[in-house]
Amino acid sequence: MSNLGRLLVAVSMLFAAAACDDGSVEGPGASVPMKIGLMLNFSGAPETAADRKRAFDLAIRHVNKAGGVLGRPVEGVEADSTLDPQVGVEAARRLVESEGVHAIVGPTASVIALPVAEMVTGPAGVPTISPSATSPQLTVAADNGYFFRTTLSDTAQGPVLARLTGERGFDNVGLVYIDDPYGQGLFRSFEESWDGQLRSVPVDRDQTNHLADLQESASAGAQALVVITFEQQALDIVREGLEEGIYTQFVFGDAAKRLSLVTEIGGERLGDMHGTAGAPAPDNDATAAWEAAFAAAYGGPPQIPYVKETYDATVALALAAQAAGSLDGAAIRDQLRAIGSPPGETVLGTPDGVAEGLRLLAAGRQIDYEGAANSLDWDSNGDLLQGYIGIWRYTRNERIEELDTIRVQY
Repeated sequence: MSNLGRLLVAVSMLFAAAACDDGSVEGPGASVPMKIGLMLNFSGAPETAADRKRAFDLAIRHVNKAGGVLGRPVEGVEADSTLDPQVGVEAARRLVESEGVHAIVGPTASVIALPVAEMVTGPAGVPTISPSATSPQLTVAADNGYFFRTTLSDTAQGPVLARLTGERGFDNVGLVYIDDPYGQGLFRSFEESWDGQLRSVPVDRDQTNHLADLQESASAGAQALVVITFEQQALDIVREGLEEGIYTQFVFGDAAKRLSLVTEIGGERLGDMHGTAGAPAPDNDATAAWEAAFAAAYGGPPQIPYVKETYDATVALALAAQAAGSLDGAAIRDQLRAIGSPPGETVLGTPDGVAEGLRLLAAGRQIDYEGAANSLDWDSNGDLLQGYIGIWRYTRNERIEELDTIRVQY
């Protein structure tokens, strides 16, 4: 072979290797993993993070058992988002710039998701799916179309929370909400649907003393307190309200749905207190198989909200990459709506369903992923077109009991 021939062969091999590294062509480069980042509040909310991390790991396990994406293994990379926007943005930048992730699951809190989507993942072209960031502000975020979520916006939860509060026999309530995108969004959605008397008070994220806020919220004769803030602050607010004799009745938004709240306060005081939260479909075709797989892996069912939604976010990114034939961010983004809605063969959010979805996509077929939690029919803003809000209560034996599930469709 001439020197020119050898040069042309070498150049051809170089371009082939580059194509493989991009994920668009299978071959020797297929050993390079698809990297999916996971942003959770590991340090500030370990109880919340634990089951969601398990669901993320379970999804990756199911994808890899089925052969991975484009013949590549999928690898998870964790980042502690905290509830500090600056820390969250820095964590996202590390995932994108240093770790080279192709997609991100999370962030789980709206106060982090909003700046991450607008300042990091949107500009960088990294598709991002949050399982639990519910603020309506995310609907209009300047994210270049890269932000999606697997739970409903709080435009859905607010009316259900208002209705539940009235059905509990209250027509005059106080309300405290964390003054961030999550708290503002759920409060406004509640307020728009509430027909009774309301005295609302915003609280800062780092605030520890709430006596003045509690007194103000109760100043118009409130019968109960609606709590819209995260678990540790909710615990502090409820404890202070009880100890000061300001409140004995409470209704909770989704961020306070934590076993730690009732175990710390006690079932004798919080038993039969109700709340709302985004919820998976009450009994879809994936339920039994998914719950069996989770229990087999971890010894029991998940205990907090948005666990199945975390699994679905992870699987959806893998399926979209397989459909795109590439790990390019724009290509993955552009396939998310296609794999999550008709037309296509229905595949379920189960180990067998994930494997079938990857097989069909590899064969050039279309799929409709019906997740472990919900159908993933996304609108142009990355919001779900349908989903569920659950009603739950704390019990006297210090458990959380699921009572009802309300279907919401847009």
